[in-house]
Amino acid sequence: MSETDFAQYITSFLSRYLPGQRNLSKHTISSYRDAFKLFLIYCESEENLKIKKISIADITPELLVRYLAWLEHVRGCGIATRNQRLAAFKSFCHYVVGVNPGHLLLCQQMLGIPMKKSPRPTMSFFSPDGLHRLLRQPNTATKNGRRDHAMLVLLYDTAARVQEIIDLTVRNIRLEQPATVILHGKGRKTRIVPIGLKTASIMEQYLKEIGYIDATEVLDLPVFTNSRNSKLTRAGVANILARHIKSMSTNDSHLVPKSVSPHSLRHSKAVHLLRSGVPLIYIRDFLGHASVKTTEIYAKVDAEVTRKALEGAYEVPSQEDIPAWEKNKSLMSWLSELCD
Repeated sequence: MSETDFAQYITSFLSRYLPGQRNLSKHTISSYRDAFKLFLIYCESEENLKIKKISIADITPELLVRYLAWLEHVRGCGIATRNQRLAAFKSFCHYVVGVNPGHLLLCQQMLGIPMKKSPRPTMSFFSPDGLHRLLRQPNTATKNGRRDHAMLVLLYDTAARVQEIIDLTVRNIRLEQPATVILHGKGRKTRIVPIGLKTASIMEQYLKEIGYIDATEVLDLPVFTNSRNSKLTRAGVANILARHIKSMSTNDSHLVPKSVSPHSLRHSKAVHLLRSGVPLIYIRDFLGHASVKTTEIYAKVDAEVTRKALEGAYEVPSQEDIPAWEKNKSLMSWLSELCD
């Protein structure tokens, strides 16, 4: 049986267009792939459409809307995931139109499906006391504890995304002063991040212990690995953090944010930099944001920064400084004499 046009388009889209022309990362391509895998599962199980026979003409806006509803109500996906799946289809529609303008009308109809609005989740970050308590949790008397401690310290000090830490290799770390770490972020963007003396010392001890110092054959190996010497996964890093959060005593529960993830350490670093008076434009570059507008969210969520800014801009007058216009019989006469 010959391939349908949908099979041909999707194969070319995922295997040639996204990596070749768009130069997207394998993680983004995997996310797009998962969106179409779920769509095919839905078509066969809910719409009685045979996967081998699905064509572009079968993929109507109505079908796509039903698929998105199925993701939310049957699979229990959140709005953000629903929007990610829709974004994959919209990118696919742009590709299809570029290859065959004959599908323009159908693709325009699907491109018109709106993203669903969702409330912005509360940003989770540690106070300095909470962060210090967290970093004391790993048992540094054990090998895994020393790995966990080094990883959490580096996550915070570099404000790295979890994928950036997972992908970190030995050649990306410079321990000579000024010590730096090269992070490979979203959109294949690379940035060089400085690290403090304490962090550099911790990383040097950790790398010496695992035999990664002055050994050229290990330069491309991952810095942090699991018990099987394989690169850690996102879930693995999250589990390590969750374990140490759980070990914090009940007396320290007030120091733990309501919702904690590895990204909380990135948020914490950004907020702490902001509180230290570092300008947003420098924090933008440190975090690897494309626009300072993305970085501005930290100024909006941090009430402490807002309070200090307001206090610096306005001094509350003392009782003696308040004009006693109420002693006058006429407010209008006081106003008239104010600028005389």
